[in-house]
Amino acid sequence: MTGSYRPIPLAQVQPGMTLSDELLDMHGHVLLPEGTVLTEALLALMPRHGIDVLPIVATVDPAELAALHEHQRERVDYLFRPPGGDADAEPGPSRALLQRLVHDYRTDTTP
Repeated sequence: MTGSYRPIPLAQVQPGMTLSDELLDMHGHVLLPEGTVLTEALLALMPRHGIDVLPIVATVDPAELAALHEHQRERVDYLFRPPGGDADAEPGPSRALLQRLVHDYRTDTTP
């Protein structure tokens, strides 16, 4: 699975939604690959294969994503605060690099 997903009951899935993971049947065979955009015809076949819940790519509101990234940045800044409470202390190059890498990892903004 490459991103965020929500398990959605088949009755609530709409054509145009995208699978976030491979869809497997009861025997473990791949029915549909990850990233498949669902159509009415594909959705109509799901009950035949015993599928009642689908892993759908979650859509994220840009404002929610920005707020999450800001919260994560603040948390990383707190974790990498200077020792002894000296807020004006400059971090060393190693600590600054590690802090940036942790921030990029947490916000999935790696170059």
